[in-house]
Amino acid sequence: MTERKPPGVSFESWVDRQIRTAEARGEFAQLAGAGKPLPEGVDTSYDELWWIKRKMAREGFAVLPPTLALRKEAEDALAEAAAAPSERVVRRIVTEINAKIREMMFKPPPGPPLGLKPYDVEEIVRDWRERRAD
Repeated sequence: MTERKPPGVSFESWVDRQIRTAEARGEFAQLAGAGKPLPEGVDTSYDELWWIKRKMAREGFAVLPPTLALRKEAEDALAEAAAAPSERVVRRIVTEINAKIREMMFKPPPGPPLGLKPYDVEEIVRDWRERRAD
């Protein structure tokens, strides 16, 4: 037994009808890329976080594993210490980054290894003094 559609109900929705009539008028014929394969390198796999990643990229955010983020922070801290106006500021910068490095060494998060050890404050101060003397 075949199922009959109820009277007054169309199997074609309003949207389907709009698409069908636009196609009949040829409005889809000149679309760029129509009928061509997708360009190489286009990832077609589904990622349920696609919108978050796109928003973060648009806003200029990047998410790194904690150890990699600390490596970057340590690199920035050394550059900041090299440009510091005083020895006291150099010591403060290096002491603060060392505290973060020690904390991560004792409580390593999942992900890649840190690969850093605390910096020698005296050595960095000595290098800072030598650069200032030149």
